[in-house]
Amino acid sequence: MYILGIESSCDETAAAVVRGGREILSNAVSSQFDVHGKYGGVVPELASREHLRAITPIVRQAMDQARCHWNDLSAVAVTRGPGLAGSLLVGITYAKAICFARKLPLIGVNHIEGHIHAVAFEAGERLEFPSLALVVSGGHTHLFEVAAGFRYRLLGRTRDDAAGEAYDKVAKLLGYNYPGGPVLDQLAVCGNPFAVRFPMAKMKGNPLDFSFSGLKTAVLRWVQAHDMEAEIAARKALLRANPNPRVDEWRNLTPQRTLDLIASFQYTVIQELLTRAEAAAEDICARSLVVSGGVACNAGLRSAALAARIPCPVFFPTPALSTDNAVMIAAAAYPKFLRGEFSDFSMKAQAGLSLA
Repeated sequence: MYILGIESSCDETAAAVVRGGREILSNAVSSQFDVHGKYGGVVPELASREHLRAITPIVRQAMDQARCHWNDLSAVAVTRGPGLAGSLLVGITYAKAICFARKLPLIGVNHIEGHIHAVAFEAGERLEFPSLALVVSGGHTHLFEVAAGFRYRLLGRTRDDAAGEAYDKVAKLLGYNYPGGPVLDQLAVCGNPFAVRFPMAKMKGNPLDFSFSGLKTAVLRWVQAHDMEAEIAARKALLRANPNPRVDEWRNLTPQRTLDLIASFQYTVIQELLTRAEAAAEDICARSLVVSGGVACNAGLRSAALAARIPCPVFFPTPALSTDNAVMIAAAAYPKFLRGEFSDFSMKAQAGLSLA
């Protein structure tokens, strides 16, 4: 059984072929970092245009790498939401066209469910239920209870910025390039995580919800109080001359006090994530914890999660399956195919689609 997966929810155009729900035959991704870098974040209209340019070459690349013919496909899976409406529309329209021309089943997949299946795909039978899923990326910070058969119950979510979004905005504030998460993660190891004491968010109502806007504001206030204009201007000048500086170049332009600030910011984000994950794992008697999404690549989060007092095994995806990709979409579609859960051509892009 061959499933072609297509992902276009944000700023990556991706396609992959997965056989039997377990074997990756291809995984092609076209990123838009260079397009959005100078803006410090994703510009929706530009993202949609880049998807239009990339979708055909990327799908062809995935099919060629898999040595797969159109007649070999059993179904086409595509992200239907959540995400940017224009970006989603490109992938959905392309998938519908393939299915119409080849008379193939169409399977719409929730992007967040895809991230969870990226871990389940690799963990296999080691993943025990009920599982707790922490999905953390530039657009999402959610906690889900995952029951056997991949049934979901939302336990907590961010009330404002997602964790990855907070990373990108703080990086932009300090004069670093987009995406900011990898840069700050690599610089954080050079700083003292206890140098700047940032308060933890206290949530009214649901204690498992997250909030990162206050932390972002606290970083801004710290920057304003410490006369950092000159060093930030120097980093912006480096970016104008070289859009993709090496980490050692950033290190040379980052005083120790700023490294301490970055380390303290990252420490606080990680504590916010893991404190709530620990509480949720105890509440549902979780037998495993899944951490997925782009921020799952964060080295600080990985090491802290493995050392935390979480009463169950912790699973991360490999880096290639942490960020947006189409393998996770094809993997999430496999059990739907077996159950006969197909979509029709009336399926629309749903920017605010929920999983539970």
